[in-house]
Amino acid sequence: MSELVRSLEPLTLWNHFADLNAVPRPSKKEERIRQFMVDFAKTLNLVVLQDDIGNVIIKKPASPGMEDRKTVILQSHLDMVHQKNNDTQFDFDTQGIEMEVKTDRVTAKGTTLGADNGIGVAAIMAILSSRNVAHPPIEALFTIDEETGMTGAKQLDKTILTGQILLNLDTEEDDEIDIGCAGGIDITGTKTYTLESLDSDFVTKKLTVKGLKGGHSGMDIHKGLGNANKIITRLMDAMQKKGVVHLQEFQGGSLRNAIPREAVSVVRFRESELENIMASFERCKSAIEKEYQSLEPNLSISIEDAASKEVLNGEDSKHLIYMILGIQNGVYRWSPDFEDLVEASNNLARIQLSDGQLEVACLTRSSVESVKDDLKATVRGVMELNDLDVVFSGDYPGWEPRQDSEILNVATSIYTDLFTQEPRVVACHAGLECGILGERYPDLDMISFGPNIRGAHSPDEYVEIRSVQKFWKYLLEILKNVPKI
Repeated sequence: MSELVRSLEPLTLWNHFADLNAVPRPSKKEERIRQFMVDFAKTLNLVVLQDDIGNVIIKKPASPGMEDRKTVILQSHLDMVHQKNNDTQFDFDTQGIEMEVKTDRVTAKGTTLGADNGIGVAAIMAILSSRNVAHPPIEALFTIDEETGMTGAKQLDKTILTGQILLNLDTEEDDEIDIGCAGGIDITGTKTYTLESLDSDFVTKKLTVKGLKGGHSGMDIHKGLGNANKIITRLMDAMQKKGVVHLQEFQGGSLRNAIPREAVSVVRFRESELENIMASFERCKSAIEKEYQSLEPNLSISIEDAASKEVLNGEDSKHLIYMILGIQNGVYRWSPDFEDLVEASNNLARIQLSDGQLEVACLTRSSVESVKDDLKATVRGVMELNDLDVVFSGDYPGWEPRQDSEILNVATSIYTDLFTQEPRVVACHAGLECGILGERYPDLDMISFGPNIRGAHSPDEYVEIRSVQKFWKYLLEILKNVPKI
């Protein structure tokens, strides 16, 4: 089915995307995709560089007649989010993405597609390999590890680029021009519990929550989608209201930047309390299903017998459940300055409890540093009240909107002329690399745009074919009209 992608228009872009998706490219394991890009540049006899952290830079001279234009940095990231359905057998470290064409969509079989940010990379490759596209001098910047720390942008060599304009091709709405984004920070809490054994009077049950949509923890956080970690904890809380519940295991979510779609927990309680506890579980289950029936039609909640192991004691289990309930999840504050913009949020992304070892991982985002600090303190406070050791890492700044941008004026005018309507000029809640790149190169004039991508960071990810065509047409027109030096 991936071969059908190669017949789509624009042919060059889609063929580069297919080539790209044949190469495994997990975050922090970009060696193969970096070599792929270096080999690509060499086949075109273009200058290719790598900085110390592993970002790839490919330089192409201006097309004839465009030598007097400002140099443009075309920027996208090489890594992709790896998520798959539980029943999908797939090894992201060794397999290429299996793509499908469905009417006006390109999607993948049970995994993330990698359109985020593979379409941007493929578009840049199409510009670099072109012989008939009008463009100014190009510096193509392919960063690494955007999805799990923005390491490439943070450690980008400060002397390797000379361009004055940067076009980031990593947004997911084709009627938007982004001029700002949120910053973020990872919060991780850990604790070691003393376990105890229980006698044969206790029963053991495994709770499973699955079938949620998940999605991008920045772009989708405002949609009210279900968080599997929160839902399964509500169920355990309902159960402990009717008896003492002992937590044995908890595995929920995976990546910080993906809303958790699935969670499993194992609990033990006295057999004499089984009837009342199960009745409370069923009431809570029915309430949750009713709450999410329109947003999460595929939500599945189940309970079944499980094997027994050592567990947390009753008090530790209760306090852990209360802590998870108390951690902020979702929108924390809406922007007072930009309509419908989430200013700050937290994603309760991953909970792992096994053999008494607990790790709770969050991704906190905000476009205002002081509000990010406030939200950090809120999450840290709840964790530390439960005696977790809390570590902050991966801090990166937001991108402050600049309304006087020269390239923004050019891009806005071109969009209006091409599509007979004005674009939406916005700041977004996702963590684009522009804020970091702006710190490395303070004089850069930057905007971000891209095609319609839906369900990013989840196996439901797809990109709209017609939107890619629109995006490609728009990109070419911007390159033709880059201001003169």
